[in-house]
Amino acid sequence: MGIDPGTNYMGYGVLEIDGRSVRSVVLGDIDLHKLSDPYVKLRYIFERVGALIDQYAPREVALESPFFGENVQSMLKLGRAQGVAMAAALSRGLPVSEYAPMRIKQSITGRGSAAKEQVAAIVCRILSLEQPPKRLDATDGMAVALCHHFTISNPLNAAMGNERVKGLGGGKKAVSKGGSQSWEKFLREHPDREIK
Repeated sequence: MGIDPGTNYMGYGVLEIDGRSVRSVVLGDIDLHKLSDPYVKLRYIFERVGALIDQYAPREVALESPFFGENVQSMLKLGRAQGVAMAAALSRGLPVSEYAPMRIKQSITGRGSAAKEQVAAIVCRILSLEQPPKRLDATDGMAVALCHHFTISNPLNAAMGNERVKGLGGGKKAVSKGGSQSWEKFLREHPDREIK
């Protein structure tokens, strides 16, 4: 299952993988724009994502990570929406992965700067969908699912072992309890670069 978090519309898509064939089970969006209370909106996201997981029983959930924009308030709201969707998946025991927006676009179109319309057109072509959905948020959600599928089915990732690969573009996830150690390692190797 792929989710494109949003505060007005949250796109989602569920893929069925059978050998080398990929089929769209469902794609759509969760309409949030009429909910004015931000906490009601977050509860609704949690409930709807949970209901979708219960209904379609995906084995994994992938989300688009929030992009870094100029508007800090928008980023915070988007991060909360993503966190609540992630919590819904985690509450049902599903593994969760994140992918940067540029990586998703690149995996679908070959270009990290592709427009939403290009992503939608190629998603529809890959899945043999005759007509795109009303909102591009739905194809964005499905693009996240496809990106995850392409990433985990990549023979290079399989050759690297069973450890999960970071979706945000790095190497392997650190196996220590503290998570990724890349920043600590960088600072140890370059103490002059730390700003105090």
